[in-house]
Amino acid sequence: MTNGIKNISVFASAANDISEIYYKAAAELGKTIADNGYDIVYGGSHRGLMYACAKAVKDNGGKLYAVMPEKMVDAGLANPEDCEEFHITEGMRERKAKLDEISDAVIALAGGIGTLEEMSEMMVQKQLGYSNKPTIILNTNGFYDHLIEFLHTMEAERFTHGKISDIVYIADTAQDAIEYINNYVPQRVFSRLDK
Repeated sequence: MTNGIKNISVFASAANDISEIYYKAAAELGKTIADNGYDIVYGGSHRGLMYACAKAVKDNGGKLYAVMPEKMVDAGLANPEDCEEFHITEGMRERKAKLDEISDAVIALAGGIGTLEEMSEMMVQKQLGYSNKPTIILNTNGFYDHLIEFLHTMEAERFTHGKISDIVYIADTAQDAIEYINNYVPQRVFSRLDK
């Protein structure tokens, strides 16, 4: 890892009642993360895809770093026993800031509104030049096809400056996502703030 990347933040659903295809993809990503010498930063839950991915990282020799709001900890959703570090935040905004602070790259697995909101913020950070991290959507089973189409519509209609591909990389497999990170060379994304 010559590009300085160590901790990969993974955004993913904490729902338990979803198709097995997404669990398989989450576990595959976790194993691939660990096999390539990376650790995971995640939401700290023992539920859903986020836990499936984190567990696979740990089972394959990687370390877990977690960030969870106090309200969710109080609800019994926390999984501190598996983690090297478990950070408790006041709320969701603080959680996102901490996830960003301790991660070097970002991958979104399939997820709901929370996953979409987390990933959207990272894309904005990158577009405005506050972040230069590899930012990836793992499009398992075509889950994000409509979102990707919408992002390209934004680009075509000039609601973004430059190319969506400069802001976010679309991966079809875990290996594709991690190879992108392995070979990542930071480059400046030019935004509307540039003269």
